Amino acid sequence: MPSTIAVGGFFGDEGKGKIISYLALKDNPSIVVRGGAGPNAGHTVKDGNRTYKIRMLPSGFLNKKSKVMIGPGVVINPDVLLKEIKDFDVSNRAFIDKNCGIIEQNHIDEDSKGRLKETIGTTGSGTGPANAERAMRTLKLAKDIKSLSAYLGDIPTAVNSALDSNENVLVEGTQGTHLSLWHGTYPYVTSKDVTASAICSDIGLGPKKVDEVLVIFKSYVTRVGTGPMDNELTPEETSKKGWAEVGTVTGRQRRAAEFDFDLARRSIMLNSATQIAITKLDVLFPDCANKTSFDALTNDAKSFIKKIEESLNVPVTLIGTGPDVNDVIDIRK
Repeated sequence: MPSTIAVGGFFGDEGKGKIISYLALKDNPSIVVRGGAGPNAGHTVKDGNRTYKIRMLPSGFLNKKSKVMIGPGVVINPDVLLKEIKDFDVSNRAFIDKNCGIIEQNHIDEDSKGRLKETIGTTGSGTGPANAERAMRTLKLAKDIKSLSAYLGDIPTAVNSALDSNENVLVEGTQGTHLSLWHGTYPYVTSKDVTASAICSDIGLGPKKVDEVLVIFKSYVTRVGTGPMDNELTPEETSKKGWAEVGTVTGRQRRAAEFDFDLARRSIMLNSATQIAITKLDVLFPDCANKTSFDALTNDAKSFIKKIEESLNVPVTLIGTGPDVNDVIDIRK
């Protein structure tokens, strides 16, 4: 019954897409299944000379043997989903739960103006208003949408049956722990909880069926949109360090700060982490770019990783050293 849940440890933008894609290729899960909020999440995956920008499907679709699934806790924009299914050529192995909520144009309109857009800094994807309507029990569901009928399924049953058959399942979270509606910097948060417990709930996976919880941290902290962030660097400082980035969904400039050990400790606690992945080590330590062995890292980079392990008391098992899906140091036992 091998299952792994991967979630973000900061404010999103941690490089979850890359790590999940690597795990999908390396561990060959029969299912990669996504929980989380909706198409307000953006994951970027680089495979060779091709870069994928993903908002709805699980990032593990690069493994052509894996079924890609979306759990009932996720709200779906049918146009975005159907385009990704076509563009990524997964029509024969993509499944969504019949009870996924549906984003309509009125949700996008509401999310693109007023307090949500101007004060909270939402993505304009319609995710928050759709989740609000879901709570009011008036939202349309995937089973009501004809264009999605070919992809409908019972995702909780599929996931649990795979685990009961001792198949490997990879569970993908979205956003980051400190954007959780319950545990984040409210009100500057996403529209639901996105910790590991919630991602399990989103796909219908009970807590006793979880083997590993992988929390993913970037080598520094970034955040898109408004909300507090301790020790924030100025745009000039961010650019000088080479940390200037833009959000996958919004195209907005990401704010940045040094690695925050206090935020990381709370993420470890909230998610009951068993492993840590660190991404973009090559941005912090350029001499480590594209390395695939821990021994090949510089002493400064090794010290940084060891400090994280000692401070958080959880092993670092995966280290991202470049943009490509295979630019990873894998030190899992």
